[in-house]
Amino acid sequence: MTSSAPTETLSAAETHRYSRHLLLPEIGTAGQLKLKAAKVLVVGCGGLGCPVLQYLAAAGVGTLGLLDFDTVDESNLQRQVLYATADVGQPKALAAAARLGAQNPFIHLVPHQFALTTANALDLLAGYDLVVDCSDNFATRYLVNDACVVLGKPLVYGAIFKFDGQVSVFNHQQGPTYRCLYPEPPAPGEAPSCAEIGVLGVLPGLVGTLQATEVLKLLTGVGEVLSGRLLVIDALGMRFQTLRFRAVPAEQQRTTLETDYAAFCGEAPPTAPPAPEISAAELRAWQASGRPLQLLDVREPHEHAQRHIGGRLVPLGQLAGALAELPADMPTVVHCASGVRSQRAARLLLEHGFHEVYSLRNGLADC
Repeated sequence: MTSSAPTETLSAAETHRYSRHLLLPEIGTAGQLKLKAAKVLVVGCGGLGCPVLQYLAAAGVGTLGLLDFDTVDESNLQRQVLYATADVGQPKALAAAARLGAQNPFIHLVPHQFALTTANALDLLAGYDLVVDCSDNFATRYLVNDACVVLGKPLVYGAIFKFDGQVSVFNHQQGPTYRCLYPEPPAPGEAPSCAEIGVLGVLPGLVGTLQATEVLKLLTGVGEVLSGRLLVIDALGMRFQTLRFRAVPAEQQRTTLETDYAAFCGEAPPTAPPAPEISAAELRAWQASGRPLQLLDVREPHEHAQRHIGGRLVPLGQLAGALAELPADMPTVVHCASGVRSQRAARLLLEHGFHEVYSLRNGLADC
């Protein structure tokens, strides 16, 4: 992604601030002016979005869009380094914009405090030159990819899983897209989020920094970007591997948006009502009373082996296939590590006719 340098100039203060860029012949004043003129949308202001935003703001990208409808939670602070304890409860997009504005007063920050949907994706992305996917769910990844394909926008992708990460560039100069690499989403439960299984705190910083690097290369036209290549990071072994992949034939490319991305990815829509919850204290009282109870642990076997509170182990990914083995007329309490997987499992049971189902609030954290 290259363009001729804009006629706008750098002020004396900007020239001093970006002097280390200006010293690089590959970037220089022309490249810095391209950064100043660029408009980049970052989808997600969480673990990946924080380092992406910090480095793009520091580099002088002129307009940064911050898309996130969530608020800062204390559990975010282990890895989402833009935020402080005082930000807990604040909208992420606003808290991040305030911090970035203090970091670099020469850029324009545009918070977008809403969820990305098929109804607003094309209008929002049309106002930006490039999109960075820092989302944490497959429905958003496919939606962002498809909107970028429809609009002809390059997309810088990043993803994390426990100790592993991925980075690539999609839709660059008619290159491969996310669907070329992943034509179909994983089955529900096969790729749990970090809220369910955890993540090494520094991993988003590593992956996000690599994403920011690809953005700067795309905007300035230097180097070779990761189009058609997937960079795979193993943080435990500190190994980096590059896998090549090709674009699918043009006639097989998707040129419209899905009707329902949550349904396409097998995810419960955000508007689905949560399952009833029960506290750890209420569960203990129930067990002490002797009232019949079916207790289900939907974590993975290695988690169960480390610690459990009894009941039957049925990992979330296997629950749909085990429904016939479970009594639907017995009151059921489902638990996991934090309450995320148990909510999904409880809703699944309720959808299949189980009469009285509860999710253990906060999972084992309160037990």
